[in-house]
This record gives sequence, C-alpha cells and structure tokens, in this order.
Amino acid sequence: MKIVVCAKIIKGEINPFDACALETALRLSDDVTVVSMAPPSAINELTRLTRLGAKVISITDSAYAGSDTLATSYILSCAINKIDYDLIICGRQTIDGDTAQVGPSLATRLNINLITNVLDVSLNDNTLSCKTRIKDETCTLPALITVERINELRFPSIFSKAGTPMLWNNIDLKADLSKCGLNGSPTQVLKTFENEKGKRHCKFISFHELDSLIDDLLKKEKSGIEFSPSKTKLKSVWAIGKEVEQEAFAIAENVIVLDEKDPFKIAEIARKDCPDVILWSADLWGRKNAPIVASLLETGLCADCTALENDGERLYMYRPALGGNIIAKIECKTKPQMATVRTTPDFADIIVSGGKGVANKIDKLEKIALKYNAELGASRGLVDMGKIPYSAQIGLTGKTVCPKIYIAIGISGAVHHTVAIENADTIIAINPDKDARIFEYADFGIIDEF
Repeated sequence: MKIVVCAKIIKGEINPFDACALETALRLSDDVTVVSMAPPSAINELTRLTRLGAKVISITDSAYAGSDTLATSYILSCAINKIDYDLIICGRQTIDGDTAQVGPSLATRLNINLITNVLDVSLNDNTLSCKTRIKDETCTLPALITVERINELRFPSIFSKAGTPMLWNNIDLKADLSKCGLNGSPTQVLKTFENEKGKRHCKFISFHELDSLIDDLLKKEKSGIEFSPSKTKLKSVWAIGKEVEQEAFAIAENVIVLDEKDPFKIAEIARKDCPDVILWSADLWGRKNAPIVASLLETGLCADCTALENDGERLYMYRPALGGNIIAKIECKTKPQMATVRTTPDFADIIVSGGKGVANKIDKLEKIALKYNAELGASRGLVDMGKIPYSAQIGLTGKTVCPKIYIAIGISGAVHHTVAIENADTIIAINPDKDARIFEYADFGIIDEF
C-alpha cells in the first residue's frame, strides 16, 4: 500500500500530530512518502525523516508564501495528484494554527473518502477501519484520514542513512498562482494581540476550608454567559444547526437556521442562495464539515472563533492562535464569510478536572467528583495519556465549559486550557507548585499535594 503523509515543519521540527501520522503510516506500509510545504530552513528536519525509510518531497516556492488553509490544501492537491497513492494521512491539526481544516479540504479537492479524528486504524484488503473520537467508521480506498496524538514517532536507526529530499516548486506543480499564497488566501489576519482574558486575583486557602467554600458558592445564582450583541447588524446570517443560532442573532437582524447535515448539499444550497455569512459550531462535526463546504465554495473559513463583530457589511472574527497565547482578528475577503464558533458551553454546577499531575491518582480524582456531585473533566495531557476519555477533555481541542465552580487539580494552566474555563463563575486551583500558571486564572488556590 502506498501512503502519503502531509507534514508541516514548525520551528525546525515536525508538527506533533503529523509525527503521529508518519508513525501510523510506517506501521501500515513500507512505501511512505512525506509531502511538506516548507521553507528552505526545514531541510534538516526533512532530511532526518528520510532516515526512517520514507521518501520526502519538500514543496518550496516564494509564490506560496502566506497561504491560508484553502490555498495550502490546493497546493498540496496539486502535488499529491502527481503521486501514486492509496491512503493519505494527516495530523488532526497543527500546533500553530489549530484549525484542523487542511485534511478535510484536501480530501474534498481530491474527491476521496474522509475520516477525521482517528484513534486507531486497520486495513483489510481495500477497506479501512478506524476508531474515531465519535464512533467507528469504515471506508474504501483511496481515502484520507486525520489522526490524533495516538503514538510516538520512532527514532531513526543508528545504522540508517539519510536520503535526499526531492525539491519541488511551481515549475513542477504548475499550480494556478491566483489560488496560491496571499493572492489565493481568502482569510486575512488584520491584527494580533496577547491573550490576557480570564486572569483573576487568587486568594489562597487551606484544604480544610474547601468544603465550606463550595457550600457558600453553591448558594449563589449562576451568572451565565453574556452574549454582547453587535451595535451594527448584518442583514442575514445562516446558522448550520440550532447550536449556533444564539451567536448568529448577536450579529444579524435575520437568522436562517439550516438543519441539513450533508456538506455537499449545504454547498449546493449556498451556491443557489448566496448567503453573506455562514456560522458553524466548532465541535468535531463542524470542524470536519465546514472545511469541506469552504473548499467546495472556494471561500475562506475562520476556525474556533471566540468573538464576532461586524460593521454592517463585513464580519470580523476573533480566534486564539499559537496554542491560545495570542488572539487574532481575521477578515474573510470572499463570500460567503464562514466561521466555526464556540457554542454555549457546559452549565454544570461543579466540574472537577484533573491534569497530568494526578495521572496516578485517578481513583482519588473520581472520588472527589463523586463527593461534590460534580462532572468529571480533564486536561489534554491526561486524556493523551489514556487516563480519561476524550469526552471529558476541556480546552481548545476539547470543550469549553461554564460551571458555577471549576476545580482544577494538578493542572499547570496552559493557555489552551485556561481559555476554555474563563467563563466559570469561580475557579479553584489545587497544585503543589506555587508558581503554576493556573493560579493566575483562579479565584481561590490551594498550594498542596492532592
């Protein structure tokens, strides 16, 4: 079986999700080709990958600089159409962009089967069987799958010899340059700024004060989420499903809720009715299907938006980037303007959430959740270790929550986690490290072992 792996090199190293994609490919086949849109500075890492037995193609052309996900998927499709393949494997997303759009968009351009968020994969004759974050899925080859962080990329053998990556540019690809680089990128970052939202003033308490504190907090009314309607309104916005209806009404005079689930039919209706804006939920279904529609309509898509505003005609979208460290303000230059948005989060009274610091104390974590009649949550690190199911993951790549009380135990407070809990009424952090970042985002802190 011939497998192509799409890989991005970030700061001289292969993107972690793409590393998992490559390891998955190497376990399935001895005929693996890595394709990477990369600057010349990435050559050392790409050369290292040849020592794993993979052929490597580096796509470099100044005309491709500044490509967004739509342009990137087009350029990759031009390259992969020159390669004989049965299966394409991509990492779920990159750690710098976090959009998860290139895989679905690429599959759409190549007109092949797609399965996303794969946790395990096997092949029987021409049928691919995958366990995903949502369900078990099967499809026939050719196909494209996107994988989670399900393994660790092997190290090259000390006896392996480095090969020479093939260097392709637009002379080789013959891509339409109007679809490449900045010219072919509908989404444009207007500005970026540091993400300071969610910081709180932490009061430190002892363990024996925790029960009485929780009793007092539960007596207060839940504040809920405040949706700030725009001063100006767009005339009409499509909401794909009722999940994003409330967000759509915040920016539009008229909202059309479309319950259709087939992305190809949604694209067909959009071509006919020409909506200005289409909003999707930033859940797993939306993150898979919105890029398909964006690719079919050749329009831009902004992923995982946390805020929307407009001037009466144009939509401006705000989303975390670089793991949540910055917020980017983005405009879509084409229509329909599309965005996946974070929908109304969990309104549980109490969530008890664990991080890698409690990896060996899951039973104790579950007892604490049971004691307070709380929902169980987890950081991405704990889920990646296989200790807690993905359905409990809280963070940029999990779910956003809005409980009365959020108790973070053994969680360091990485940005991709704190941005998902900032709407909690009260955050209580328990961590033995007094300098842990989580305390900057907590109302109450306990510096102690759990």
